[in-house]
Amino acid sequence: MANPAQQLPIRMISKVIRGYGRGSKDLGIPTANVCLDKNTLKCTMNDYDSLPTGIYWGFARIGESSNNNEDNSVLGRVYTAAISIGYNPTYNNKEKTVEPHLIADSEHPQRHASSTKETQFQDFYDKTIVLSVVGYLRPELPFEGLAKLVDAIKNDIVNSIRLAKSDEPSILAEKEWVATAIDI
Repeated sequence: MANPAQQLPIRMISKVIRGYGRGSKDLGIPTANVCLDKNTLKCTMNDYDSLPTGIYWGFARIGESSNNNEDNSVLGRVYTAAISIGYNPTYNNKEKTVEPHLIADSEHPQRHASSTKETQFQDFYDKTIVLSVVGYLRPELPFEGLAKLVDAIKNDIVNSIRLAKSDEPSILAEKEWVATAIDI
């Protein structure tokens, strides 16, 4: 398999759909599941089947762009994201999914609201999601038990936050694209 980082960044615009419900319920780390239907998904790669599996970091926005930073509204803001692309081998999924976990800033009231002290927002079903997959973190792996999976995801979140703070022009450009994109 080719190096996943060679295909980055990957830009997507789609809708948020219901997933298996395991991110919130089993793991305490909810995700905004991306609709991969060919009639809904717009992606810089030809088709989602060619998306390289793995755990990534990037930026995401739900809904229309907003410059309103006065309140704690989630919609329209750019968030750092820890992103799973693949088959969730711990659960033996048969269908490929794209599942970003949006990470609120440390001072946001929802930043440590989930059962595992990670970001917990409201449901975003049927809202537009703009996603840029910027960097590769690790391959997707099967874990023996949910506690080990949660620990790995929490480490992915820490690494995503660290990497997203970069002032490298290409990273800032992806964050700006997520903030303003209306099409690919």
